[in-house]
Amino acid sequence: MFYCCLAGIVLCSTSSHSTHRAYSARERNGTGSVIISPGDRATLLPVPADPPGPADLDLPGPANLPVPADPPGPAGHARDVRPRIGAHVPVSGGLAAEGLRYAAAIGAEAIQVFVSSPRAWAPSAGDAGQDAALREHAAATGLPVYVHAAYLINVGSPDPAVRQRSVASLAHSLRRGTEIGARGVVVHTGSATMHGDRETAMRHARECLLPLLESIADDGPDLLLEPMAGHGGMLCAAIGDLPPYLDNLDWHPRAGVCLDTCHAFAAGHDLAAPDGAARLLADLGTAGGRLALIHANDSKDGCGSRRDRHENIGAGQIGTAAFRALLRHPAVRDVPFILETPGPGAAHAADVSTLKALAAQEPAAQEPAAQEPAAQEPTD
Repeated sequence: MFYCCLAGIVLCSTSSHSTHRAYSARERNGTGSVIISPGDRATLLPVPADPPGPADLDLPGPANLPVPADPPGPAGHARDVRPRIGAHVPVSGGLAAEGLRYAAAIGAEAIQVFVSSPRAWAPSAGDAGQDAALREHAAATGLPVYVHAAYLINVGSPDPAVRQRSVASLAHSLRRGTEIGARGVVVHTGSATMHGDRETAMRHARECLLPLLESIADDGPDLLLEPMAGHGGMLCAAIGDLPPYLDNLDWHPRAGVCLDTCHAFAAGHDLAAPDGAARLLADLGTAGGRLALIHANDSKDGCGSRRDRHENIGAGQIGTAAFRALLRHPAVRDVPFILETPGPGAAHAADVSTLKALAAQEPAAQEPAAQEPAAQEPTD
């Protein structure tokens, strides 16, 4: 019943948002965008599917799960804050029971999970005990938790049925994100598809997303908008598409940004260039203050390919130098990095370790050798 009612709200005209609340000047910066710091709130094409189970890893038991510590600085110096490094983790054995064990085994300092099948519309009810265990662990340790919404969601679709299902699925992800103590729910920004036009698709996105943004509770997760690789009429691919997209949502204070390095590279942002990382962050423009999460993925294909095929860090076309520059940029020091690279667990552990090492390196330091690509192909 909840989904039907919400869908009915979404499919009405934009005039239904006349009650959208105005935000005070205190909440906005000079450009009209709301300033939100990811650290202030305690609060898809698609990313790889859940990595394989942890059978190949020596997993600690629940009593031995580590408490994530702030990244240390060099010996004898004040702590040099770096981003937390984490990964998308498998949860088929339970959000806490498997997800947290896997995270501990690979050294993750932040996690991203699915709360339903990413390739189906039907929602999953979840397990109250697992929800509580994950929520309490995150609250006690400061572990950042994120949810990735279903791949099928398309708020720009010309098909009303797809939009209705998209709203219901995203509402479910936001509700589940609240139940597990997630800081953000990542969703792809949508596509006009081959049968629609951009202007109409942007209107549909507004009609779908504004009611959901308004419905988020104070203790709920932010909605993190993820640009795509640039194919199929995507509403956001180039980073410059983000400010107009956020403007379309009235710069709602609960709308943030998730930046995927593989998507950006495929869309034409040359991260592999010497100043590629700095230029990418500069291209965010007024949307830079909304950056809340980075999906750290190397790319199997070249810059501008418009192909979303993730690769392990250093084994793809982006390379380790770009990730080192990105990790050490002051604009992202409080922004968690989540890996969505090919598994199994040993490869994820190596990628986590690589990013941590890169974050600690000075720009002039010698790059670590690129690791061999994992045998398993990513599911994109």
